[in-house]
Parts: sequence; C-alpha cells; structure tokens
Amino acid sequence: MNSTVRPQDAAGLILVRRPVRGAAEVLLGRRHAATRFMPGYYVTPGGRLEGIDSRPSGFSEPLQPPEGDVDAATGRRLPALARCALRETAEETGLLVGRPAPLDHRPAPHWAPFIEAGLTPAFGDLRLIARAITPAGSPIRFHTRFFLVDGALAEGRLAGDGELEDLRWIPQDLLSTVRLAEVTRLVIAEALRQGEAPAPLRVLIWRRDGRTLRPSKTVEGSKSLRR
Repeated sequence: MNSTVRPQDAAGLILVRRPVRGAAEVLLGRRHAATRFMPGYYVTPGGRLEGIDSRPSGFSEPLQPPEGDVDAATGRRLPALARCALRETAEETGLLVGRPAPLDHRPAPHWAPFIEAGLTPAFGDLRLIARAITPAGSPIRFHTRFFLVDGALAEGRLAGDGELEDLRWIPQDLLSTVRLAEVTRLVIAEALRQGEAPAPLRVLIWRRDGRTLRPSKTVEGSKSLRR
C-alpha cells in the first residue's frame, strides 16, 4: 500500500508591475524540462523552505499580519516563508525585491546581494494572499504560500540560476498564451484582483475532478487553495 507523501513547506512570490500605459504585467519563468515537478510549466518564482530561512535575516522584518484567519502552521512559519520567497526570487530570477536603506543591522551572509546593492529586503511590502497544497496522489507535494508584492520594487537584471527559463514580464492579456497550471492561473487572478490595495480575502476550496479543478464555495474570510 502506498503511503501519502507529506507536503513540504514552500513559498512563492507574485510580482505584479503596472506600467503607466498598457496592461499589468506578471513575472513568470518556465520550469526546466529536466525538473521532476511541473516541468515545462510557467510559474512564479519560489521554492521549498530551507533551513537558512528559519534564521532571522538580520534586516528589519516588519511583516504585514495576514488578513483573515490562516492555518496554524502558516502563522507560525510566516517569517521563514517570507524569507524563502525573497531568497528564492533572488536566486531564480536575479532580481532583488527591496527598498534603498542604510545598513544598520548585521545581515546573515546569504543576504549579501542586498547589502551590496544598498537594499533592505521588502518584508514590509509582502502580502500573503493564498496557499495551495499539491494533491495527495502526487509523488512530490508542496504546501505553498503565495505572497504578492509590487514588481516596481524589483531591482537588477533578469538572469537567474537556470532553474527557470524564459524569464519575462508577461502582460495580463497574454497570460493565456503560456502554459500555466490551473492553480497558478487562479492565484495570479487573485493577485490581479487585489491590485495595489488590499481587498477582502475569500476562501476558495478547490477539489480535483479528473483533470479539472472545480470551486466548491466562496465565502468571506481567509484563503485556502487545494491543488
């Protein structure tokens, strides 16, 4: 009898920028064809929670409290998840999401790129908007929490570590032209719905029905996405 794989904690960052003219743009990259999880799909930057994420960055970390209720594990791990989202984004895309600030702390060594760029990571600008759990039948499972941030805070040149290919800002009206998992499409739609101002969070419980995902109910409160 096969045992169910326990989901690994993970974090993703949805960067949305809004040009003066034209549609909003979302930063996406295509997962390498050799990867075991979602090869060939376009995703937002992010990844698995690592041990280094459990340690304070050394920068100020003024996280916004989540709106509505969140599960206990997410509440406990929120600082580590935020560090993971910013760290993975820097590694996978080459972009540092931060604000100019004088260095008055002693950051951990792996945050050196922010120090060299004269930036402090944008912890205070992150907003938790969703979480998604990979289906129980999958051999690789993640419990991913998604943060939204203003893409205008991203500094640097798109050139990551190679895990994501074809990194680019994709206009909202062209998202249908790239290969997205249904849950990724849903989370991006929520990010675009919220825009720059907080909006009421909704509980969206998604259940797999064959190859489709069907919403079962929508109510005011916290957000939970199952994939």
